[in-house]
Amino acid sequence: MGRVYNFSAGPAVLPESVLKEAAEEMMDYRGCGMSVMEMSHRSKMFDTIIKEAEADLRELMNIPDNYKVLFLQGGASLQFAMIPMNLMKNGVADFIVTGNWAKKAYQEAGKYGKANKIASSEDETFAYIPDCSDLPISEDADYVYICQNNTIYGTTYHKLPDTKGKTLVADVSSCFLSAPIDVSKYGLVYGGVQKNIGPAGVCIVIIREDLIPEETAKYVPTMMQYKTHADADSMYNTPPCYGIYMCGKVFKWLKSIGGLAEMEKRNIEKANILYDYLDSSKMFKGTVRKEDRSLMNVPFVTGDKDLDAKFVAEAKAAGLENLKGHRTVGGMRASIYNAMPKEGVEALVAFMKKFETENTK
Repeated sequence: MGRVYNFSAGPAVLPESVLKEAAEEMMDYRGCGMSVMEMSHRSKMFDTIIKEAEADLRELMNIPDNYKVLFLQGGASLQFAMIPMNLMKNGVADFIVTGNWAKKAYQEAGKYGKANKIASSEDETFAYIPDCSDLPISEDADYVYICQNNTIYGTTYHKLPDTKGKTLVADVSSCFLSAPIDVSKYGLVYGGVQKNIGPAGVCIVIIREDLIPEETAKYVPTMMQYKTHADADSMYNTPPCYGIYMCGKVFKWLKSIGGLAEMEKRNIEKANILYDYLDSSKMFKGTVRKEDRSLMNVPFVTGDKDLDAKFVAEAKAAGLENLKGHRTVGGMRASIYNAMPKEGVEALVAFMKKFETENTK
């Protein structure tokens, strides 16, 4: 069996050219006689790999000089604790809860201070983004937290909330590098890489230097202090070397196609193919309010659980993998990240049309 079209929400599809390049370098990285998996993280060779990866990411995202880029472990979920541990100076943070991961971050922050839920879309199973133009921001809030793209529910912020001067913190795990963003609008922006950038095991944190505390509460472990990693250029302990190497390759791939503006153009084109069909289909329906739709994750349903299950099974047999929706929404979900080619989305829509014809009485 050849390559399938992989619509998984993460770990997810990676660019084929990147995988081929990594395969060629697997046994012998650039004449050093060993794999990147085997080399010392203190070697000159790995030092070049991590520094180049950071430089390429800075260029792609146009990251200002007063922001640190940290390659960390623990996934995005560890940041649910690390952020309040480091940023809660007044012990207060405001949360806009638009999905599972924002909810988990909100609950976790409550262990370390006062977490305020200032807006939520839970009343409609997170099918929309609440109005964030005039939020009841707490006067003493250290930051306002959002999950920018909601992987499970397929919603995204097309406009950032008005935080009334408070620091904005955003989890961008499932929309990382899918389009240009203005980093200077955030105090901290972070994400796990296993959706759009690389293999699971790396979390990238981009943090404004003045937010990195010199001292944290006594209970905060050394490994959970941003200062530890910022001072050591992400090399305080052994970093996830191979994961960082793969991320670096994806950064180079993005640069080679024309950067994030070109990537956004391609992502819009791909998403439109699927959304246009969903809007015209009599069988399949998208679950998200149109103006809040994600370019990355597209949930849809038939309204019949048995039919949904049949669709997922037949799609899999046709080489369209991982289309089962998250258990909280049901139905289907197509994650169409950066590395998903347009042909994959076209193949999915062609299959959906065929399925609709065959299963309409």
